[in-house]
Amino acid sequence: MIEIKVPTVGESISEVTLLKWIKNDGEWIERDEVIAELESEKATFELNAEQAGLLKIIAKEGDTLTIGDVLAHIDESAEKPAEEESHPANGGTEVKSQNEEVSTNEKVPTSEEPPTTNQQPPTAPPPPTANQQPPTVSPDVKATPVAAAIIADKKVDPKNITPSGASGKIMKQDVLEALSHPGKKAFDGQELNSRNVRKEKMTSLRKTISRRLVESKNTTAMLTTFNEVDMTCIMETRKQFKDKFKESHGVNLGFMSFFAKACSIALQEWPAVNAYIDGDELIYHDYADISIAVSTPRGLTVPVIRNVESLSMADIEKKVIELAGKARDNKLAMEELQGGTFTITNGGVFGSLMSTPIINLPQSAILGMHKIQERPMAVNGQVVIRPMMYLALSYDHRIVDGRESVSFLVRVKELLENPELLLFGKDPLKTLLEL
Repeated sequence: MIEIKVPTVGESISEVTLLKWIKNDGEWIERDEVIAELESEKATFELNAEQAGLLKIIAKEGDTLTIGDVLAHIDESAEKPAEEESHPANGGTEVKSQNEEVSTNEKVPTSEEPPTTNQQPPTAPPPPTANQQPPTVSPDVKATPVAAAIIADKKVDPKNITPSGASGKIMKQDVLEALSHPGKKAFDGQELNSRNVRKEKMTSLRKTISRRLVESKNTTAMLTTFNEVDMTCIMETRKQFKDKFKESHGVNLGFMSFFAKACSIALQEWPAVNAYIDGDELIYHDYADISIAVSTPRGLTVPVIRNVESLSMADIEKKVIELAGKARDNKLAMEELQGGTFTITNGGVFGSLMSTPIINLPQSAILGMHKIQERPMAVNGQVVIRPMMYLALSYDHRIVDGRESVSFLVRVKELLENPELLLFGKDPLKTLLEL
C-alpha cells in the first residue's frame, strides 16, 4: 500500500486546498496518471500517481491540507480489472434502420429529450401555408419543442428564462412564467423575491489575493497618476499589418506587445519605477520582467514575461498567449508567477473606462490599460474624433517621485502614439542626424 501525500510546492507554502479528484475511489489508475488537482496560495497544480493500482481516497474535495498530509492510498498489489467490452443492445441494427426511415418532417428523439410514454409514431406538424413561416429559435437554445415555439413566436429572450428541465433545458412552464413576469428575472435556481443566502469557503488563491491586496494598500504610499493616449497609429498599424504578421509569426498582433515594449523602454529611462524596497535598500533591475494580470474563474493571476526588452513583438504576443492559456487551464508553474519587476493590467477588456490599479508587491508600480473610447479631441485647432484610452500608473511614492512617475507615463504615451519609436526608442530621423 502506497501513501499519496501532499508534495512540497514552495519554500513559503505550508498548506494547499484539494480542489477536486480526477479519479474516483476504487478506480484503477496507471502510473503518472493525474488523479487530483490541488491549489496553493499562488497556483493550481496536478497530482500524479506514483504507482499503478487501485485508488483509495482519504481526503475530501475542499479540504485544506498541510504539506505531507496523506491524500489517498494506492493498492499496488491489487489485480487490474479486465476491460469490459461494449456491445450494442439487441436489435440495435433494427432500431437504426427504423430511424433512418423516419420522414424528414418527423422529429427523431435525441438523448437530450425525455422518452415519451406514448408508443405511437410521432405525427408530423402541419406544413406552413404559403404566407406563413414557422417560428424558429436558435439551435443553441436547449428547450422542448413547445417551449421553443413559444420563445420564437413571442420573441422571448432565452436569457430571461430560468430553466427547470434536466441539464438546463427550458420547459413550457418556464417560458410562461417569464411571460407572466416581464422584465423580472430571478437569480439562477431561485424564485422571484428570493432571500436566499449562500456560504462558500474561500479558496487558498482567493485568501492570498485578499491578503496581498490589503498588505499593498497598508504598506505602500500608493498614489495614481493619469494620462490618455491616442490609439490611432497603433490601430492603423494593426489594421495594415495584422494579416502579414499572423502569416509570418502564427499569432495575432495585439495591443499588449505595444504596451509591453513601450514600458520596457520607459523603465530603462526611469529605473526607480522598475525597482522595489528591500528593508533599508533599493533593489534596481537592469531588465524588464513584466507581469501580465490575467483574470481566471478562480481569481486573478499575474504570470511574468521575462526580459521583455530583449523580445520581439511576435515573441511577446506568443508569450502572452502561452501564459494566458496556462492561467485559464490552471497549468502555471510557480516560477512563472514569481520575480516580476513591473505589472500591466488591462481592465479595458471588461469595459472599464478608468480605474486605480493596486500595486503588485514587492513591485513599486503598475500600469492600468482601459477601454478604447472614441472622443472628440482638439487637434491643430480642429475638433476631430479619435480612439482614446486612459492610462493609470499607480506607484509607491516612497521610491518613485512625482517627476519620475509622470515622466514615465508621458514617455509611454509618446511611444504608443508614435510606434516607430519602439524600434530605437528615438525618432528615426533624429537618430539618422545624430540629434
